[in-house]
Amino acid sequence: MILVTGGAGFIGANFVLDWLAQSDEAIVNLDKLTYAGNRENLASLSDHPGHLFVQGDIGDSALIDRLLKQHKPRAVLNFAAESHVDRSIHGPEDFIQTNIVGSFRLLESVRAHWNGLPADEKAAFRFLHVSTDEVYGSLGPGDAAFSEAHRYEPNSPYSASKAASDHLVRAYHHTYGLPVVTTNCSNNYGPYHFPEKLIPLMIVNALAGKPLPVYGDGMQVRDWLYVKDHCSAIRRVLEAGRVGETYNVGGWNEKPNIEIVHTVCQLLDELRPRADGRPYASQITHVADRPGHDRRYAIDARKLEQELGWRPAETFETGIRKTVAWYLEHEEWVRNVQSGAYQNWVQVNYAGRAA
Repeated sequence: MILVTGGAGFIGANFVLDWLAQSDEAIVNLDKLTYAGNRENLASLSDHPGHLFVQGDIGDSALIDRLLKQHKPRAVLNFAAESHVDRSIHGPEDFIQTNIVGSFRLLESVRAHWNGLPADEKAAFRFLHVSTDEVYGSLGPGDAAFSEAHRYEPNSPYSASKAASDHLVRAYHHTYGLPVVTTNCSNNYGPYHFPEKLIPLMIVNALAGKPLPVYGDGMQVRDWLYVKDHCSAIRRVLEAGRVGETYNVGGWNEKPNIEIVHTVCQLLDELRPRADGRPYASQITHVADRPGHDRRYAIDARKLEQELGWRPAETFETGIRKTVAWYLEHEEWVRNVQSGAYQNWVQVNYAGRAA
């Protein structure tokens, strides 16, 4: 049995689905079901005997204590996080509460549970913390990619809150001996991605005939990682990662945002052409940039490859084609996640960003 937090969100749900497709080890799946947590992501598991879903908050210590005592997981994997930079700019408090206070309370409960285990179970136990490359800050055009030794320089309330949680995880290992491992990933994309992030937003807006808003000149560079590759990396780190270590997970796909948008448009031109025959790229609109927008992220994932033998299976070309096709095949899911609250958020975020 393993306990997964945030397992109804984008990355967490993909991990749960992939885990149960490849393993007979059961999962207790805890998710608060905020705007980005979606039970529809887990619909295929409704009758799965190895999946127990619990709605709840990682900051609810009594609930965490009860789940740990009742199910005695051999590992806790923490995906639970507020993760959207733009939302953190508009309202940072939720990020402080979930990513810092919630992580602290989760660590406290896990530490108490771990301390009470028999010696053999204590030695085998793991706490795996899923984090982001954004904690490292921004790179210049010629700078070396982020390694695990890169100093933390977070530039948004989101990345600062994740950096704080990373430091807490590290401290609980060095102070209390808790057997932790941390992963810092690059930009994920793929199925079940909530359509406020770049790739799903472009797909959804393009199909709706809406503008495709690109921040600034669109030359912000990111390393793109197909979500199922990320899940395979996490499984490998859980299996064989060294206690107390950090592993960067990247896709070896550095690309500027504007290139990503054009690629999505070209795939839609091929797979779902507009009725008027015009290219989807005609809908691209450059808007005012995000405050403090980091210019470039790049992940050096050689440690993960050299120590644990992991490399991504997908190229960007194969991954993005699978992603666009998934959204075209799951139009009901897309409609259902575009609730009134989502529409209100899009209006708040993009209002006033003149073309």
